[in-house]
Amino acid sequence: MVSPDGPDPVDPGPDNIGKVALIVGPTASGKSALALELAKKQPSIIINADSAQVYADLQILSARPTADEMGDIPHSLYGYIDGAEACSAARWAADAKAEIREAHAAGRMPILVGGTGLYVRTLLDGIAPIPEIDPKIRHEIRNMDTMDAYDTLQAEDEVSADRLNPRDSSRIKRALEVVRSTGHALDHWHRHLEGGIADQIQLKPLVLLPDRDWLYERCDLRFEQMWDDGAVTEVQNLLQRNLPEDCPVMRAIGVPEIRQFLDGHMTREEAIAEACTATRRYAKRQYTWFRNQTPDDWPRWKSNISSANINDIVSLLQ
Repeated sequence: MVSPDGPDPVDPGPDNIGKVALIVGPTASGKSALALELAKKQPSIIINADSAQVYADLQILSARPTADEMGDIPHSLYGYIDGAEACSAARWAADAKAEIREAHAAGRMPILVGGTGLYVRTLLDGIAPIPEIDPKIRHEIRNMDTMDAYDTLQAEDEVSADRLNPRDSSRIKRALEVVRSTGHALDHWHRHLEGGIADQIQLKPLVLLPDRDWLYERCDLRFEQMWDDGAVTEVQNLLQRNLPEDCPVMRAIGVPEIRQFLDGHMTREEAIAEACTATRRYAKRQYTWFRNQTPDDWPRWKSNISSANINDIVSLLQ
């Protein structure tokens, strides 16, 4: 955990054993504020499910809750991974499982909150148990021309080839190396997911899908506030580490734009505008994913969150 211990835990009651609240939705939709309100109602721990907020280097640009915002409510899996590392969905899911077990043992309700659908899906449904890829096969395929790899994939795994964009080099080569190395197509492995906890918990999910114009305005206002709160210094500190360009923190929204500003290639206004555009595009993708990819029986809250309705929303998660 990365925040204060909070109040003393209580003995788990029958209504709290196995219960897990889940708040998902696009960035800037009010997930963190809702989680904090829910946590005030009963002994809880808020567990991060956002792929940017796991990184220690991205306090401001990831909109990670501050110490003041956390207050005395325990928070976990926030800023716990160094920016030089990559946090896969499998790694996060393993860490989240451990936190959920610990919370239940202490009589607290875990509140998962975030906007990374792959993290949530991996935790609940599990992960394909694909064996290690033969290094020789991987090397051979990674050096192939993308179109040659795609043509080969059509012959060896037509289902994956039909699903993928012919220009999507990384996914094409991943599918090809799996079928070559294991003898089974990706579709086979995805039918045999392992490690999911959906059938082991009492899930209380909620999907936030507010008005898009309201959401995009919040995205813009929030990034401008991030700039004023020290995002430029945060990126300066990150760049001083000379991390590889393919590290996830180097591609996080706001980092490339502020880097352009620091290099003199953009004005402040241009960098903010570019970052706001990137944030809105990301929010749109998240919105579409959570609307279409989450189960139909998960409740959707389609109104904008406000002080007038937040208690009504909290009641859906209790």
